[in-house]
Amino acid sequence: MSISTPGGPERRPTVVSTGKKPAAGRPAAADKPAAKAGSGKAGGGKGTPRQGAGGKGRKPVTPVKVSQGRSWGPIALFVAVGVLAVGIIGVGAWAVYQGGQPWQKRAEAIDGIVDYRAKDKDLVKGGNHQPGAIKYDITPPVGGPHNQAWQNCMGDVYDAPIANEHAVHSLEHGTVWITYRPDLPADQVEKLRSKVQGKEKLMLSPFEGLDKPISLQAWGYQLKVDNADDGRIDDFIKTLRVNASIEGPNALCDQGVTATGTTPRDNLQNTMPQQPTQ
Repeated sequence: MSISTPGGPERRPTVVSTGKKPAAGRPAAADKPAAKAGSGKAGGGKGTPRQGAGGKGRKPVTPVKVSQGRSWGPIALFVAVGVLAVGIIGVGAWAVYQGGQPWQKRAEAIDGIVDYRAKDKDLVKGGNHQPGAIKYDITPPVGGPHNQAWQNCMGDVYDAPIANEHAVHSLEHGTVWITYRPDLPADQVEKLRSKVQGKEKLMLSPFEGLDKPISLQAWGYQLKVDNADDGRIDDFIKTLRVNASIEGPNALCDQGVTATGTTPRDNLQNTMPQQPTQ
């Protein structure tokens, strides 16, 4: 039996009865709303997925999240600043610790320094004034008998060798005496000069026969280095200048001998011709 609807632009389709009941759970074809003509959409409702082959609807596309990753720049900067801060604190703490130690301990910590105070206690007794030339087993000398006159040590820079006998007396007063080979390059000599000139309890002079380019002396201590850029030079000066004196910090450095030459001044005076008496 056929049922038809009146004609018109929106004619319902003819439903042919087959005599069979629709399957359970599935509505009959006649119960489904018809799509509007020209709409192009199945079901006519918004959000209803279009059916493709096989009658299944398309699954909604899940948005893909793009991972930005870690920002390593700020992290690296933070780590670098932290390491730098720890380093600065560590250096400061070490400097405070070092500064709080006795100067003798700080002297022992200078790499390559020779402590003749420990090696020969008689050498560094001090107060042993002798006239004339004196033979020293250690050259440049670091202690022992010496002339009663000291070499001027107010930051004096001598361009020629000076007498050991006067220089040793200056060491006894707390001076650091820097010596160098006469053939040391001029730029190296200038660097040594800048460390010494005008600074009390320091003096500089060339010295013949050194086994190293530069040798530093304080009373009972010696350090030999290869060039004027060696950081131990500053350490030696800072640690032993004044401290190494066995006559106290007020021992004089001015009013001393200012002349160069390796012969003690009293010997020069004794060899000068006598003036005729009137």
